[in-house]
Amino acid sequence: CLYGVMVSEKVGGAEGTKLDDDFRDLERKVDVTSKAVVEVISKTSEYLQPNPASRAKLSMLNTMSKIRGQVKNPGYPQAEGVLGECMTKYGRELGEDTNFGGALVDVGEAMKRLEEVKDSLDIDVKQNFIDPLQALCDKDLREIQHHLKKLEGRRLDYDYKKKRQGKIPDEEIRQALEKFHESKEVAETSMYNLLETDIEQVSQLSSLVESQLQYHRQAVQELEVLSDKLRDRMNEAQSRPRREYTPKPKPIFDFGDNNHSNGGYSSSMAPPPSRNSEPSFHLARLSFRKPGLSPEQPSCKALYDFEPENEGELGFHEGDIITLTNQIDENWYEGMLNGQSGFFPLNYVEVLVPLPH
Repeated sequence: CLYGVMVSEKVGGAEGTKLDDDFRDLERKVDVTSKAVVEVISKTSEYLQPNPASRAKLSMLNTMSKIRGQVKNPGYPQAEGVLGECMTKYGRELGEDTNFGGALVDVGEAMKRLEEVKDSLDIDVKQNFIDPLQALCDKDLREIQHHLKKLEGRRLDYDYKKKRQGKIPDEEIRQALEKFHESKEVAETSMYNLLETDIEQVSQLSSLVESQLQYHRQAVQELEVLSDKLRDRMNEAQSRPRREYTPKPKPIFDFGDNNHSNGGYSSSMAPPPSRNSEPSFHLARLSFRKPGLSPEQPSCKALYDFEPENEGELGFHEGDIITLTNQIDENWYEGMLNGQSGFFPLNYVEVLVPLPH
């Protein structure tokens, strides 16, 4: 019933007008609705953006621009993007050809794509959930509060004039009662209409859930692709033979040479081990003598390309003619090519002119 029967209550010794239970029930439900909308808007913004600065930018986001195709991101960094930038930066610095570096870049790029998905979630929820609720606060609920305030003023006016009955004209009291009834009808109707159309709020909640569902679907797609990529990386790495560490040649001090009576040392080096053998710890003195121009000088021809893996090794290509300067052990030679001196494995070359014994 929209127009409940009024009853009376004692107020300061006089009869005070009391609104009926149906009206009070409507008022209570509208009050709870108002509190719920305000609190849900606040908590939804916190859910989307725990960072207060980002939350402030979210609240100022002009969602109409998105409809016109002008907004692609909300104007603040997402945590996914910050993490993604960090990972890609160090992955590239470490080298994408390394296991860890390449994986960092893979994950970092995926995180940056997830940032775009999160941007869409924020914009969609702001447009389809927060903004409609805010409009409800700013328009319908505010109008109801205005009607209730006006009703309360007219109730007090009627009660005051009723208390002075006999001292003021009855017509004045009658007009006050009519205005009170008029305000009660407007307030009651506005509250009733709000509560009867609450399916609109259900629709807005549905939009929130749909936006979340879309976000999680896209996130799952990105993460599944990323998971497969990382699994392939692990399988590939496990199938490759493990490279053994090859120690670098170590200089040793030699005070036994009379030519260095002032405390100098000669450049004796521990030879590098064979790539296919245990390290050799025989010491051999490096030869720095410049090879002669005689065609009979010790030399060898490269049978394969040799890529140096450690400092002090001499790289060459198949067919190169290398000047031999020293044999370090049964697995390694020392030689010169194009002005560069270094070590290389014996089984990569064919000796053309052997070293003198």
